[in-house]
Amino acid sequence: MSSNQTPKSIQNRASLTRFAWLSIAAAVLTICLKSGAYLLTGSVGLLSDAIESLINLAAAGMALWMLTIAARPPDESHMYGHGKAEYFSSTVEGILILVAAIGIAFTAIERLLNPIPLEQLGIGLGISLAATLVNFAVSRVLFSVGKNNRSITLEADAHHLMTDVWTSVGVIGGVGAVALTGWQILDPLVALAVAINIVWTGIQLIRRSIAGLMDASLPQSEQQKIEAVLNRYREKGIDFHALRTREAASRRFVSVHVLVPGDWTVHDSHHIAEDLERDIRAAIGDAVVITHLEPIEDEISLNDIQLDR
Repeated sequence: MSSNQTPKSIQNRASLTRFAWLSIAAAVLTICLKSGAYLLTGSVGLLSDAIESLINLAAAGMALWMLTIAARPPDESHMYGHGKAEYFSSTVEGILILVAAIGIAFTAIERLLNPIPLEQLGIGLGISLAATLVNFAVSRVLFSVGKNNRSITLEADAHHLMTDVWTSVGVIGGVGAVALTGWQILDPLVALAVAINIVWTGIQLIRRSIAGLMDASLPQSEQQKIEAVLNRYREKGIDFHALRTREAASRRFVSVHVLVPGDWTVHDSHHIAEDLERDIRAAIGDAVVITHLEPIEDEISLNDIQLDR
C-alpha cells in the first residue's frame, strides 16, 4: 500500500518558475553592468566576471525550462512525476561553469603573456560592485525558496550566484590592488584564481546531480528520523525489514516491509500500515511511503528482504 496524496512539492512547482525569471533578469542586468566595467577598464578579471554572468543567464534559462517540466503532474508515461528534470538543469549548469572556467583561464594566460595597462578603475570597480550586490540579493532569495521547496534547480542557481559574488569580490580586490600597486600581473592572476574556484563549484554541482539521477538514499539525518518512527512501532510487537529510501529532486520515496503478528486481521494490519505511513511523512515531510505487510511468524517473510519491490 502507499500514500495516494498528491505531493505538495508537485502542486507548487509551477509557482517556482517566477524565481527562475528573477534569476534571468538579474543575469541580464549584471551582464550589462560587468561588460560596461570591462570596456571601461580593460581588466581581464572583470571580463572573467562578465563571462560568468553569461553562464548565469544560460543556467537561469535552463532552470526555467526544467522547472516548467518538473511542474507537470504524473501521467501514464511518467507515473512518478517529472521531478527529476531538475537534475538536468543542475548538470547542465555544472558543465557550463566548467566551460566558462576554461575560457577565463585561456584569457588570463594570454593577458599574462601580453599585459595591458588598466584604465578608469574607479568607475569600473563601482559598476562591478553594483552588479555584485544584485547577485547577492537574488542569491539569498533563490536559496531560501529552493531550500523551503526542496528545489535543487533553485539551490544550484543560488550557489552559482553566490560563487559569482565571491568571484566578483576577488576580482574587485585584484583590480583594486592593481590600482594601488601598479602591478598589472595581479589582474590575470586573480582571473586564474577565479577559474579554479568556479571549476570546484561546477564539479560539486555535477556530482550532486549524478547522485540524484542514480537514486541516492535520503540523507542520514532523515533516515534516523524514519528509524525513530519504526522503533516506536516495534514496541507494539511489530518488526520491519527491507527499508529503502531514495530522493528524486523535490520528491522522497520510502519503502519498507511491515511484519505483523499472523493472528491480526487484515483490517487491523491495514490500519497499522496507514498509521505508519502517516507518521513517517510527519517525521520527514512530504514523501511517497510504500509498505508491504507480512506475517512475522512466517519464515518465508525473511526470504524476500533483498527483493526489489
